[in-house]
Amino acid sequence: MVLRAIEQKIESLFEGIFGRAFRTNVQPVELARKLAKEMDEHRTISVSRVYVPNEYTVYLSPDDREQFSSYEENLRGELQEYLSEHSRREDYALLSPVRVLMETDADLDVGEFGIATRMVQPDRRRASAEGEPAGDVAPGSTMIYKPQTPVPTQAVSAQELGLDAELVTLSFDGTRFEVKQRRVVIGRSRDCDIQLSDTNVSRRHAELRQEGASYWIVDLGSTNGLEVNGKRVKRAKLNDGDTITVGSTEVRFSQEQP
Repeated sequence: MVLRAIEQKIESLFEGIFGRAFRTNVQPVELARKLAKEMDEHRTISVSRVYVPNEYTVYLSPDDREQFSSYEENLRGELQEYLSEHSRREDYALLSPVRVLMETDADLDVGEFGIATRMVQPDRRRASAEGEPAGDVAPGSTMIYKPQTPVPTQAVSAQELGLDAELVTLSFDGTRFEVKQRRVVIGRSRDCDIQLSDTNVSRRHAELRQEGASYWIVDLGSTNGLEVNGKRVKRAKLNDGDTITVGSTEVRFSQEQP
């Protein structure tokens, strides 16, 4: 996942020591943060809900757009998911699922980008719910973001820095699962990354997510809920040694630093 993808230790190392040695291209993590900021700043308060834009157009310089060419569709999907998660955390209302578009603007320099927001009614229908805002015909004014000092560096992995990657594992019922992807789904279904035979576990019960240098466990709407160290949670940040309870199964989270 590219959102929040620069691990905090690596990001601090590069910004503090090597930042000026790298090009100042726009980074996905910076796009994510500024998109969330635009969502927060374009709230519309109705009778009982707080609505936010559901369409975001990102304007990039030709060089910045080119760097994303090989994975732009995936990037847009990740940004949309990031904004959807942000809206859920803040209890915002959306007229339809979040949509992120990308456009090229030759007037922008490398490292600069613009964001325009719009509130779009699905299928061009009229606002029907009480207090529901009408859709915008065109995007609003575009907010331009320029690189700060020190400038963001290119996203890199621990391996590219010559560092050993941390070892993250989930242990349960005598089994040890090594986490190598940014998302691990736990449940009873055979489609899950970790399949549990526990009948108290939902088909897709919970998901382990890597967000930056941190790992979070998230309830996927399970029937019997989720616990971390005996406390009922919907979403929780994990620390080394934490115990996750899904159904009747205890899963131990381990994060060994390199």
